[in-house]
Amino acid sequence: MKICPMTEADCEKTGLLMKECFSVPWSVEGLKEMFHTEGYCSFLAKEEEEVIGYVGMKMVLDEADITNVAVLPFHRKKGIAGKLLKQLLEEAKKQNLHSIYLEVRASNIAAVTLYEHAGFKEVGQRKNYYDNPREDARLMLWEA
Repeated sequence: MKICPMTEADCEKTGLLMKECFSVPWSVEGLKEMFHTEGYCSFLAKEEEEVIGYVGMKMVLDEADITNVAVLPFHRKKGIAGKLLKQLLEEAKKQNLHSIYLEVRASNIAAVTLYEHAGFKEVGQRKNYYDNPREDARLMLWEA
């Protein structure tokens, strides 16, 4: 398994991963748009040429928002999400980011634990943030 920057050529395979992981996935067109919009940064976990994990962020000035963290169900609980998140935080430091926000489903305890181990702290809640099913989000913050 290797962690590498995402390229536009990876969008089709990343779109398949998104469909597998999210009830409302990003489209392939939405993924391609990242490469034509300033401030996006994404990394993939790959086995051979298969995309098994994804993490991305949108940077504005000295802040960022994590757009998604995803690992194919078969590959979960192997530390892949942690490695992706570590790579993203290393990039954040290189980019001199001071803070990164993310939203996570309130019920997703595994993800909340992952983010807490990476240094994120819960700073708020967003009511009815998610659809399919409707659910609140926990707002979390990482600070350099």
